[in-house]
Amino acid sequence: MWERINKYVIGVRTKAVWDFISLTGRTITLKGVKPLGLVGWQRKNFYLYGVVEPATGDSFFWEFSHLDGICFQDFLDLFSKIYPDSLNLIQMDNGSFHKSLDLRWPDNVIPIFQPANSPELNPIERLWEHIKYSLSWEHCTSLDDLRKKLKNALDSILPETIASICGWDYIISALLSATS
Repeated sequence: MWERINKYVIGVRTKAVWDFISLTGRTITLKGVKPLGLVGWQRKNFYLYGVVEPATGDSFFWEFSHLDGICFQDFLDLFSKIYPDSLNLIQMDNGSFHKSLDLRWPDNVIPIFQPANSPELNPIERLWEHIKYSLSWEHCTSLDDLRKKLKNALDSILPETIASICGWDYIISALLSATS
């Protein structure tokens, strides 16, 4: 079908952690002084679907209202249209919506399912941790405020940074050997 695989996008992962619960983290204070910060506890959320290309840092993210097979199908269709001229290998966990029998995989997308209970094998997991860290101690008063802060965090991450976070040596080696 294709003469060679010319695009690798690995690590589809959806995150539902973007809600009003402020992410707290470590901070430096004087000995015996507890850090102060506003913390929100509302439970409204949205879902960010994303893929990254570990060698170049190219990425694609899209927000959805639900975490289900219908939204995942929409994400696959959008992704396929953005990268129509390349064959895309997408690594993902074994979430039920990733394996829905109703999914229609686009011709230029090939799913690769990682072993169960092994999120450390998915390169995008490190990017999610990086984003969560950059948003720690942020207090959002509305879902739109959270969207803006998340968009700013995503926009501030350069492709070179994504490649350094997600481009593990063994993944890059595997991708290069697949094209030779």
